[in-house]
Amino acid sequence: MEKTDTAPRPDRKSPSWTQDPEGVRRSILEAARIEFVEHGLSGARVDEIAAKTATSKRMIYYYFGDKEGLYRAVIEEMYDRIRRFERGLDLGALPPDEAMAKLAGFTFDYHADNPDFVRMVMIENIHHARHLATSTKIATLNLSIIDVIREIYEGGVAAGLFRPGLEALDIHLTISALSFYNVSNRASIRQVFGHDMGAPDILPQRRQTAIDTVMRMLRH
Repeated sequence: MEKTDTAPRPDRKSPSWTQDPEGVRRSILEAARIEFVEHGLSGARVDEIAAKTATSKRMIYYYFGDKEGLYRAVIEEMYDRIRRFERGLDLGALPPDEAMAKLAGFTFDYHADNPDFVRMVMIENIHHARHLATSTKIATLNLSIIDVIREIYEGGVAAGLFRPGLEALDIHLTISALSFYNVSNRASIRQVFGHDMGAPDILPQRRQTAIDTVMRMLRH
């Protein structure tokens, strides 16, 4: 009896597969991001993702293996995006104190402008980061920002601008926490205190507070 190949194959009825395979992949990731952000991993449906793209469910499995593989790819893409933006800041051309303030401000702005990133990280924490643990890209991606912060910080210590004894990871966690909380807890703070942290007249103050907190942590 002839052996049947059960591995998923691309849907060759879609001309875009051969004309622009990377474009198809990006389209799937974008539709998947919206679906996962809205419904979480368990509630998201691959059928819905396929319906919103010029492809098929079979094509999605061809690219990403299964729903969890697609979910992991979405997270990887979201982390890759923020790291690409950070690399474009050209922080090495600035004095250490200006570079750190710029990074803190950028991180705050990025989270405020990309609430889907915050929501996906929250969803992944619900799953105890088990998908991040199986990613071959995430660790390498995120180590880059620690190296950047370490270089800025050590330059600031050498110049007498920053106090010694701090760890680059602690600085990163502080910057991230101040930026993340302003988005992740916006709804609950609004309900409990009647204070909208994302309102146009409040957000700039929150941003400056985040920068000031980081700089006070670093200075003598």
